[in-house]
Amino acid sequence: MTTYEQDFADLKLTEWTSCGGCAAKWGASLLTGLVREMPAGLDPSLLVGLAPFDDAAIYQVAPDVALVSTTDFFPPLVDHPSDFGAIAAANACSDVFAMGGRVVIAVNVAAFPEHFPREAIMAIFDAAAAVVAEAGGTIAGGHTIRNPEPIFGLAVQGVVHPDRVFRKGGARPGDVLVLSKPIGTALALAGGSPADKAAAIAGMRMVNRAASEELQALGSAVHAVTDVTGYGLAGHGWEMAERGDVQVLVHTDGIVAYPGAREAAARGVRTGGDPRNREYVAAHLTSSATAAGEALCMDPQTSGGLLAAVDPAVVNDLSPMWWTVGEVAAGPASIVLR
Repeated sequence: MTTYEQDFADLKLTEWTSCGGCAAKWGASLLTGLVREMPAGLDPSLLVGLAPFDDAAIYQVAPDVALVSTTDFFPPLVDHPSDFGAIAAANACSDVFAMGGRVVIAVNVAAFPEHFPREAIMAIFDAAAAVVAEAGGTIAGGHTIRNPEPIFGLAVQGVVHPDRVFRKGGARPGDVLVLSKPIGTALALAGGSPADKAAAIAGMRMVNRAASEELQALGSAVHAVTDVTGYGLAGHGWEMAERGDVQVLVHTDGIVAYPGAREAAARGVRTGGDPRNREYVAAHLTSSATAAGEALCMDPQTSGGLLAAVDPAVVNDLSPMWWTVGEVAAGPASIVLR
């Protein structure tokens, strides 16, 4: 154990909060209803806003430049401060990559109890700054308030060409669905061994920059993209299906899961986000999957991978980080688990 690790040997961030990571998000059904009641933007330069919402807002500032704007923050889901900071930063930057953009700057969004260890706060900030730099950007400031529970995240700004924005909508029948990270972060953290948890943490710390750049290089062969986070593979797959008026079919036996996640699901381990995600897709779901397969699809992910609908001709051009989730079929819009 290093001296740095010894400084936090007795600090467990998860003991400071009642829920953590993207599982702390509002249920998708509640949030979707709220967003639909909000006024749509009237500025023609707002290319992507709330009608319909996507992974980030897109605002055109020049003929060949658009701003990508997003924010994401949550309570701790892991115990070590540097892991928390890194995961929060990777998760916040992911929305920019899901829109096909590159990260430019970010500002911290932070809330801590007044008696929270100062060294832990600095470790969170330092880890986040390192991940933002890895994503291609710079921390440019932030805001910190008092709060009974620790909360951390970032508001991230990126840029993208207005004609090369990735959207949730656009998937076509015959497309192959590919994903750039394994599934099962919450299940692994809730029911896995220490080694299983370490593998999930390492995956969540990874930024989606390389995955996004691979998709960008494929050009028009990429038809729809989103990142898989709090609503799980089923919830985010449903959003892709709804926007494209297509069926999204997931082959659950072939899901690449984090170590221990599928085993935890088979034992009956479930997290708080599972029932909310099931409610979100219930009216649009057809499933012949096993209980464990369904649980993997409903598991809320934190800093998950990019889910893309691509032309089958380019699947072999992708690097080994990608795996095949399923395929897209003709509508009506639905999510199908097999």
